[in-house]
Amino acid sequence: MSGSTTGTLFTVTTWGESHGPGLGCVIDGCPAGLKLSEEDIQPWMDRRKPGGSPAATARKEADTIKILSGVFEGITTGTPIALMLENTDQHSKDYGDIAECFRPGHADFCFDRKFGIRDYRGGGRSSGRETAARVAAGAVAYKLLREFGMDICAYTKALGNIAIPDVSALSPDELRAAMVNPVGMPDSESAKKALALLEGAKAAMDSLGGAAHCHITGVPAGLGQPVFDKLDALLGKALFSIGAVKAVEIGEGIRASALRGSENNDECHMENGRPVFESNHAGGILGGISNGNDIELDVYFKPTPSIAQPQSTIDKNGNDRTIEIKGRHDPVIVPRALVVIEAMCALTLADALLINTASRLDSLKAVYSQNV
Repeated sequence: MSGSTTGTLFTVTTWGESHGPGLGCVIDGCPAGLKLSEEDIQPWMDRRKPGGSPAATARKEADTIKILSGVFEGITTGTPIALMLENTDQHSKDYGDIAECFRPGHADFCFDRKFGIRDYRGGGRSSGRETAARVAAGAVAYKLLREFGMDICAYTKALGNIAIPDVSALSPDELRAAMVNPVGMPDSESAKKALALLEGAKAAMDSLGGAAHCHITGVPAGLGQPVFDKLDALLGKALFSIGAVKAVEIGEGIRASALRGSENNDECHMENGRPVFESNHAGGILGGISNGNDIELDVYFKPTPSIAQPQSTIDKNGNDRTIEIKGRHDPVIVPRALVVIEAMCALTLADALLINTASRLDSLKAVYSQNV
């Protein structure tokens, strides 16, 4: 199956299915010398794992990460890093009734037409469970980015029609401290309203969609390529690869189309010998290259397609059918997807950082002159 590898120099290949024995990834291209342990990765897995929240599926997985290779005595060796976690709470029998049917809003029909066979147990590779491997890889990429002072924080911007007030003045640490609620909103009043809305949707055997914002600080100017591999294009591709993502905006995004150039341009001036932008309508990226401003992006998710209401569909033999989807499913995707957004941004930036080392002769000389 193609399409399971991302990256150019910092590459990640994920493997495994929702109801198989386990999942994992192989990271190739991580520089040697990075301090790395399972304890660095496990907090990321704990944020994504199911169970224990009214905003998440009841499936319970420990998602205990294991480092199988690429790390010796707590230091990366420069060789492929293999990470694995086991599936321990599969209820494959929940999917027996839909083995021959295509669930509305899911990838079932498309997988069947493409491959002629599909793993109907939770969707196999199309399941949100696949993102656990991405998160593990993203934790490693984030550890690398922290060496250069970068930080990434995603939070829930809206669930259904409940949106939070402006929190753009908060730092990543302040945002994380304010997100102590099941829906990941850095505003307690909005979180209460969102939870009430979510409970109403669950009672009606329905689900919600929503939006997330990702705030990335400390990004140096110069990351990204000017033509096909623009940084915003790479981030867009990475984020669109997350299941249920239907739109991505960077900076003002769609809002920029209603502005004038005089309103949208980010003017700048020198301050203490350094350029300072007076606004950030561009979201930290100009011409496909980071400009040193914070990167700001919004990600929009459709409602969870697995709902228990009766729905019309067809089966593999072309018969009209009515199904009611059983099993344990997230009533809304956004809260558990926050760490997936962070992971995909981290993977994209780590790759761009490594690529950028070869963009200038003086950079290469600075590196290799130390070994002469």
